[in-house]
Amino acid sequence: MASGIHMPGPVCLIENSSEQLVVNQEALEILSSMEKPVVVVAIVGLYRTGKSYLMNKLAGKQNGFSLGSTVQSHTKGIWMWCLPHPQKPEHTLVLLDTEGLEDVKKVVNQNDCWIFALAVLLSSTFIYNSIGTINQQAMDQLHYVTKLTDLIKSKSSPDQSDVDDSGNFVGFFPNFVWTLRDFSLDLEEDGKSITPDEYLESSLALKKGTDENTKRFNEPRLCIRKFFPKRKCFIFHRPADRKQLRELEFMREEELNKEFVEEFEKFCSYIYSDSGVKTLSGGIIINGKRLKSLVETYVNAISSGSLPCMESAVMTLARIENSAAVQKAITHYEEQMNQKIQMPTETLQELLALHRTCESEATEIFVKNSFMDVDQNFQNELGTQLEGKQDAFVKKNMDMSSARCSDLLERIFGPLEEEVKQGSFHKPGGYYLYLQKKQELEKMYKQTPGKGLQWNV
Repeated sequence: MASGIHMPGPVCLIENSSEQLVVNQEALEILSSMEKPVVVVAIVGLYRTGKSYLMNKLAGKQNGFSLGSTVQSHTKGIWMWCLPHPQKPEHTLVLLDTEGLEDVKKVVNQNDCWIFALAVLLSSTFIYNSIGTINQQAMDQLHYVTKLTDLIKSKSSPDQSDVDDSGNFVGFFPNFVWTLRDFSLDLEEDGKSITPDEYLESSLALKKGTDENTKRFNEPRLCIRKFFPKRKCFIFHRPADRKQLRELEFMREEELNKEFVEEFEKFCSYIYSDSGVKTLSGGIIINGKRLKSLVETYVNAISSGSLPCMESAVMTLARIENSAAVQKAITHYEEQMNQKIQMPTETLQELLALHRTCESEATEIFVKNSFMDVDQNFQNELGTQLEGKQDAFVKKNMDMSSARCSDLLERIFGPLEEEVKQGSFHKPGGYYLYLQKKQELEKMYKQTPGKGLQWNV
């Protein structure tokens, strides 16, 4: 994995503690060390529907994400597992398993909405997992999708509060995959066999009418069609007998229902090959460090009582990365100047020529590592800092020259001054002898190299 990361199992990314969402620092440290682009696959669904089992299989493991054999919900918050991508060596696969929705034991269900929204915002492929068929009950259980416009903003402008900006969501939102567990019907429509994808699209068909029942019927379907233009559906027959389901994570593949194994292979193959890198609007590719920033930005917004704003997240990301790019450029400039310059220089032009070379290299490094510096605020800041660094090097060069010249003058003329004090020249012809020796020492001073710019001051 990128940067030598090894995660033997999942860690909690966002804790749902005392009905508050809190980011786990250990998970953030893992993300911050990941340089490779990330493919983020998140799964949501009602509790006790087998989400964790699917994610463990995507991880290529028998276990990892917590499973349970009772009606009690096991996963709390959002858990993360970062793994080498099975088919794309230059990418990291990030699996996000979420707390089961609508657990009857929850005191407050508002966090269900936030967890659903965060899974959408953070992933490049969003899996909705449910039991049985796509009927009205299944659609009603997916009511969270209808609340996304109330939970998420695409623009940070204050005057956007009353404007429907949901059309901008598509640039940020992931691909949508609906997985149907324990599916037992024949895939047929009007006497003809249909594919799972055709079944999904048929289930998303809208009814005509304007009455309240029709509006309620159409609303989740409209949202899915609008927010998730790329959709996929997979059906899974029951993997084993009901009694065996308690031991599902310990069962070997040959013990599972053959149809389930085949269906699951198709599912994994699709996720591995078709799930793209997490990318924000404008083609911004997300790696671990950037995903860390997104997590912090969104959760902080929720904690402060605000709505997660996609534009603000991008702006925050740009600010963090551009500030880092400025620092990286400054560090390179200082390192190169300190390595290549021999101070004090004999001429100011020598120092300025090296400054221009290092300044050009630093600017190239900034451009390479920055993004969305639309108004060039950060590049201008870099220019200001480089100008200050140049002035500092010029001053240091002058100070070193002054110190060098003072030391040299003391070393060369010190003995002559001592002779004067001792009266060595208080004799006939002494004055001319003094002048002759002084001229010799002045010549020696002038011929001594490395004095710098202050030698004649």
